[in-house]
Amino acid sequence: MDSPFRTLIERHLDGFVSIAQVTFSPDGAMVAFSASRVDLGANTYRRQIWVVPTDGSAPAMPVTSGDPGESDPAWSPDGRYLAFVSKREPTLGADAKGPVAATLHVVPVTGPGEVRRLMVRPDAITAPRWSPDGRWIACAARVPHERYASTDEKGQSARRIDTFFTQLNGEGWVYDRRNHLFIVPADGTGPARDLTPPVTYDPELVVDAEHSDFAWFPDSERLVVAAARHVGWDRDFATDLYEVPLSGEIRALTSGGSSLHHPSPSPDGSKIAFLGMDDPWTYPQNVRVGVLDLARGIRSWVSEDLDRTFGPTSGPVRPVWDGETHIYANAEDRGTGHLYRVDATGEVPPVAVTTDPTAWLSAWDWVAGQTVAVISTANQPGELFRLDAHGNVTAQLTELNRSFVRAADPLDWQRFTVPVTNSTPGITPEIDAWIMFPPGVDPQDASACVPVILNVHGGPHTQYGETYFDETQVQAAAGFAVLMCNPRGSSGREEAWGQAIIGPKHPRRPGTGWGVADLEDVLDVLDAALTKFPACDASRVGMQGGSYGGFMASLLGARHGGRLRAVCSERAVNNLLTLEWSSDIGSRFQSWHGPSPVEDAEEYWRMSPMALAADIDIPVLIIHSERDLRCPMGQAEELFMSLRMQDKPVEFWRFPAETHELSRAGSPVHRRQRFEIILEWFSQHLNAPSASAVGTI
Repeated sequence: MDSPFRTLIERHLDGFVSIAQVTFSPDGAMVAFSASRVDLGANTYRRQIWVVPTDGSAPAMPVTSGDPGESDPAWSPDGRYLAFVSKREPTLGADAKGPVAATLHVVPVTGPGEVRRLMVRPDAITAPRWSPDGRWIACAARVPHERYASTDEKGQSARRIDTFFTQLNGEGWVYDRRNHLFIVPADGTGPARDLTPPVTYDPELVVDAEHSDFAWFPDSERLVVAAARHVGWDRDFATDLYEVPLSGEIRALTSGGSSLHHPSPSPDGSKIAFLGMDDPWTYPQNVRVGVLDLARGIRSWVSEDLDRTFGPTSGPVRPVWDGETHIYANAEDRGTGHLYRVDATGEVPPVAVTTDPTAWLSAWDWVAGQTVAVISTANQPGELFRLDAHGNVTAQLTELNRSFVRAADPLDWQRFTVPVTNSTPGITPEIDAWIMFPPGVDPQDASACVPVILNVHGGPHTQYGETYFDETQVQAAAGFAVLMCNPRGSSGREEAWGQAIIGPKHPRRPGTGWGVADLEDVLDVLDAALTKFPACDASRVGMQGGSYGGFMASLLGARHGGRLRAVCSERAVNNLLTLEWSSDIGSRFQSWHGPSPVEDAEEYWRMSPMALAADIDIPVLIIHSERDLRCPMGQAEELFMSLRMQDKPVEFWRFPAETHELSRAGSPVHRRQRFEIILEWFSQHLNAPSASAVGTI
């Protein structure tokens, strides 16, 4: 039987367009970008490459069909062509050993011509980039081990495991199919060439590193790559910058145990801007902008006067040089995302180019004094805008979500702050929070008696904020007040805020550990909201969270203090000890919690919701994906088994073929079903009105 919420959900899901990979043409006259549209009927995403004039003189137009889907646009230096990644051939040909996973193409933009195929790979291709002289296109492409020649897994050779991080959520096995850096002639006159084969240190030790993060030097003879090509990379978590010539030996440009990524050479090639952090063994840290002076071999951080992360939740963008003296980069700030102009010497503090406190900037590009950026707000999905040198919007370049917005009629929310009860040193003692009410509800009307869903984000070093979020829109439209906040441990704040919940036994930056300061903040926000907004019914409050937010949901099932009636624990961290043994980033959690789980298993168990499973006294909804490698299925199974053994009310839903990204990038049909399960659960346990009763169907 169809869910009573299905029509509402489909209105807030089908047709939604997300814009990414924004890039100016060399002369700044055009912008190319990728766009992905949810097609619920076909249970897929339609991904296309689009172009639009920067002056807004014509509407955006697609240059590819979206079937089978295209991404990663890259302009040729003369602005006549776009390279892009697709999958346009069914097989590799008569000598094929497997299906095509990706193809690299070039399409003319300013004149007639045919789409040309330059490269075919049996595995993924990403990030094509033209050399400045136009002769080459570089790209990252996965090089699968020979075992993948057979599609019959029963006949494949065994895997020898020598390191951590052998798998990656959403990718599967990666240690035997690393990304290498390839170049291919842009005119299609020759084959692709691998520039980064595995490094052999001795007959028994080979390091096959990831090389997907790169940029061209202006001389077109070299590239700079961020990679972990050293022995012990999986223990120290460090990445360095390397010079990769088109012919000759790869040369290390840095070495020193830092985590450096997103390199960007200056126009004269004398310096490299990058993003990173000094101590990757201590997490979280605010990602900084750095500059490497190649002649002097000196590396320096140039954004430290702004204590915010340049590795935002929406995803970092490679820094862009303005001449030789300034760099553009984007950072988070208390629930927003902004573009900053950074002095390349670090002598002048970064200056915000955009400052709108009700908007979030994500994908962007800059050239010759003008900026284009994807900007969203709470009630407006991201669209592409042109900005002037002062960050003022001068034109809206796309309206790809116009029909979606008309159908969904998104709601706005209210931002407020709540004092920190037990403040920690180095932080501004207030918590940022947001609340969204159902249509027509006056937040000050005590007679409204609106049930409440408290949401906690994952990470935990991520943030909620001033951007469109389908979760809140659907729940509010279904009749719930939706409450969110950024407790200690979140990003978008000073580094001390994020580090406040590092483990108390951490040797460098001890904090309270998970489930102490952050739990206090979440409960303080809930208590404050119930007082500040009388329309909220304090007797009907539920809580939902995913990943780290799922950790918080499971924890609050036992430590809610009478505030909650039910929780939804999704893709959750329930046992920190077994997570460290089984996650695709297993061993990385030591950088957060401090001691090794081998030496101090009790410290991991102490913080785990599983240790409190006997104290959970409210109904629990568990949602998990069967291909989740970040928080593997065992995390959900442990909690379900424990609660079921105790005859406690628990409901467990497993989604096949989905990963940790179910709620954001799962199949549209599964995303719809997930929404149905959650809304029906909270309607039942919070005694909420039906969907039809609140006028949503």
